[in-house]
Amino acid sequence: MRNYDIVIFGATGFTGRLAAEYLAEHLPAEASWAIAGRSAQKLEGVRDGLGRPDLPILVADSSDPVALAKVAASTRVLITTVGPLLKYGEELVKACAEAGTDYLDLAGEQEFLDTMFVKYRDTATASGARIVHSAGFDSVPHDLGTYFTVKYLPEDVPITVDGVVQVSAGISGGTYHTVVNYLSRLRQWRAAARARASIEGQPAGRVSQNPSARPTRRFGFWLVPFPGVDGQNVAYSGRLLDRYGPDFTYRHWIGTRHFAAAAGIIGLVSTLLVGAQIKPLRSVLLELKDPGKGPTEAARAKSTFTVTFHGTGGDRHVICRVSGGDPGYTETSKILGEAAMSLAFDDLPQTAGPVTPAAAMGDALIDRLVKAGITFELVEERPAK
Repeated sequence: MRNYDIVIFGATGFTGRLAAEYLAEHLPAEASWAIAGRSAQKLEGVRDGLGRPDLPILVADSSDPVALAKVAASTRVLITTVGPLLKYGEELVKACAEAGTDYLDLAGEQEFLDTMFVKYRDTATASGARIVHSAGFDSVPHDLGTYFTVKYLPEDVPITVDGVVQVSAGISGGTYHTVVNYLSRLRQWRAAARARASIEGQPAGRVSQNPSARPTRRFGFWLVPFPGVDGQNVAYSGRLLDRYGPDFTYRHWIGTRHFAAAAGIIGLVSTLLVGAQIKPLRSVLLELKDPGKGPTEAARAKSTFTVTFHGTGGDRHVICRVSGGDPGYTETSKILGEAAMSLAFDDLPQTAGPVTPAAAMGDALIDRLVKAGITFELVEERPAK
């Protein structure tokens, strides 16, 4: 029996607590929900902080498949904010796939996404579970922003979209540790990508891709390829959704007005990439940030993000934009909470298995995010050159 509409697993962590606060404020009064994690004492502290003395607590460890199966079977939608997911995530995906429970995470680790796709696609598809990875700043603004942009372009023509990201924000120690450890696994990452490609392929008669790119200057910006899962997730939406046309290409960029800033970004990424491969240097890098700390509320209040999409299809060129506040935590907890409520309560397209936010929720989630204060706008529409 499913006692809950939504369960948050990892509610005692930095992002999990923010997501719990968001749901406590925005869930419909009739909704039933719970918080879950491995420490009853810490969960009680979260519950007390929320002012919800009757909020159910579910105790389960991420390494205990029996306990996780019970949690998954108890709810319609399960959110997890526990990371790194390569270390702590698989058993929850497995439990949700087997129970037919919709699943949301904040995955920024492509190896994890690809491995879960290979292992649990068939199980989740058969059970009806929607497995939605990257349901925070990675990758909802980029995924839904591309979806929003494509709808302004002609149908049944080749489409190219460039997403240019500008961010003013800090990151938590946990996110930093996840990035460094992820970069240390290049060989495993590539092997997982090959395994997924061998069984996924391209849709019949269509192509959707996120090709590699080099730094360049376009759209009035110095552009640096944005490493991470966003481009691959957008390309997967293109494979799932016919509306993206017969030949869809997406490129994902960090944009800056200044060459020195672009050079600094390249230097930072290169340093992390090289340092992560060498164990002593990786240890030094990991010591630079405490994994248990994140930006203060004051710092988050000053943070913003903007993603500008330049889309061309047939004879049309459009510029669209998605923008909001602190991307890593304030907006991520908002996006995650609204995505969970969308899966639980909205009338959505019939999907199952590994799906993207655009394919699973599309217009319904855009509507929710706009009402929650994230902006989606058409900036310019003109004939293509």
